[in-house]
This record gives sequence, structure tokens and C-alpha cells, in this order.
Amino acid sequence: MKVLRLLAALAALSATPALAQAVDTAPPAAPYAKVSDLVARPDFLPGMGQLYVDPATLPAGPFLAYDHDGRLVATIYMVPIAALAAGTAFDNLATPGGAVDHVDVYYNAGHPGVEEPHVHVVLWHVPVADEARVAQ
Repeated sequence: MKVLRLLAALAALSATPALAQAVDTAPPAAPYAKVSDLVARPDFLPGMGQLYVDPATLPAGPFLAYDHDGRLVATIYMVPIAALAAGTAFDNLATPGGAVDHVDVYYNAGHPGVEEPHVHVVLWHVPVADEARVAQ
């Protein structure tokens, strides 16, 4: 039930206007930092792009995902499954990139930076056809 409420809240974000801070192109202003400068990760992750995060918001994020041209393509939340199972609510999640075209949700067993099992909630700011911009 908590997962369904989280997904419903994220879907509602598609109508949320962009925050005042400009994040349309990389690099975004502080407090965002390049993930590859914070943990042992490549600068560009196929399928996700180049990621930036405010370290104070870890582990959930938001992570800002940019394509090879520095264009924002997605906002990603990495929500720990243990937190959801414990009943933790993730309320008022921001979409710094503005309008959301579509949402993908998938499981991740953990990786450097977010080691525990978690759910990736990807708020795409571009149409499905433009997801290829971060494929490689």
C-alpha cells in the first residue's frame, strides 16, 4: 500500500512546475555534486546518464540525470526498500527538472553510493524516444 501511495504521489508530480533553481543543463549549481566525484562510479552510466545529487538528500535523492550534451533528461529517486517496508513516507518529492513526461519504476539490488536494495523511480523529462540519449 505504501508503494502505491508513493507511486501515486510521484505521478502527481508531473503537474509540478520547475523549481526556481535552473537545472536544465549540466552542471547544476550547488548544492548538487557530480555523483562520480562522491563515490566510485563512472561519469556516465548507460541508461541513466551523468548524475548529480545534493549529498544531504542521500540515499533517496533527487538525482539529476543528464545526457552526453549536458541536457537534463530525468530526475531519479533511489528509495530504499527497507524504508518503505518500515512505513517511511517520502512526501513532497521535488521534480527540479519540471514537467514529467512519463515514469519508470524498477528494482536495484544496490550499488556504490546506495548500497542497500532500493527502487529506482525515474521521472523522465523527455519523451520515450529521447531516452536513447542516455542509452550509451
